[in-house]
Amino acid sequence: MTDFLADWDFDLPEGAIATRPKGRRDSSRLMVLPRAGGEPIHHQFSDLPSLLREGDLLVVNNVRVMAARLRAERSTGGRVEVLLLGLGPGPIPCMCKPARRLKVGEVLTAPGGTLTIEALADEEGLLRVTASPSAQALMEQGGELPLPPYMNRSADEADTERYQTVFAGPLGASAAPTAGLHFTPELLQILGDMGVGIAEVTLNVGIGTFRPLRPEDVERGELHKETYTVPAGTAEAIARTRERGGRVIAVGTTSARTLESAWRNGAVQPGDDATTLFVRPPYEFQAIDGLITNFHLPRSSLLMLVSSLCSRERLLSAYREAVTEGYRFYSYGDAMLLL
Repeated sequence: MTDFLADWDFDLPEGAIATRPKGRRDSSRLMVLPRAGGEPIHHQFSDLPSLLREGDLLVVNNVRVMAARLRAERSTGGRVEVLLLGLGPGPIPCMCKPARRLKVGEVLTAPGGTLTIEALADEEGLLRVTASPSAQALMEQGGELPLPPYMNRSADEADTERYQTVFAGPLGASAAPTAGLHFTPELLQILGDMGVGIAEVTLNVGIGTFRPLRPEDVERGELHKETYTVPAGTAEAIARTRERGGRVIAVGTTSARTLESAWRNGAVQPGDDATTLFVRPPYEFQAIDGLITNFHLPRSSLLMLVSSLCSRERLLSAYREAVTEGYRFYSYGDAMLLL
């Protein structure tokens, strides 16, 4: 199993990791990798309208990132960092650092309230806590946006705006659906004027951003559970797009995973559900024709999902070219279009 993960490794200089956003969202670069074959083509993200056509449909994840990182204190005075992975009600899964000495029933004091340990680490390594008066109240009082660990910094005021997409709506994610970070209202207006549709889904991005893919995940063939919503209007828009010969393009791996999870009986089905879907080669996509995505971590499930659209060899070759050409990687980095 270790050898399997090694097949998904690649060399990435530390300087290629973007830790700050560019000045404009759509000033990032865009590598186009044709699904039918051929070499990567280099663009700016603002060129996206020239790469799409009337009748295409972009499906975005409209989830809003929670200020889910809380600084709490034990009764002994020891400090604990808590990363909430939900809003409740009921016990909320979370990651705690350090977690080794925490006990069931222990009460942690956080700005604006308390967190009570309800259960210690499960097979996923997650604890359960209840928040008083509520998780949202604690986040509003003293929560921080949980930037991914590879940024090696805490969120600042600029991140409050830039680590949310322009279509962020319902609160619920522990990390941003980063492919959507490249869009601006002006770019969306241009796309709309040329007849490209925009539809929304909601997937509450969870622990995968903060925990590497494990051999047991690969062996099990499932990922951590994430809840999602597909509105009836989105399912209808996808069906209409397919009927008229348009292309359905997922904005981000979270949107792709949502649509593939909701595909049943030959169509994307609306409603609320949860998914453990692990997309990796060989996988035949049913719901989407293309994908806009960022450049992902080595050995990650996201890398495997993207490669299912083009092959592992072609994707890793494109990644090597991206490194050579100075592309920026990960959440605040550049983008790729597979179509």
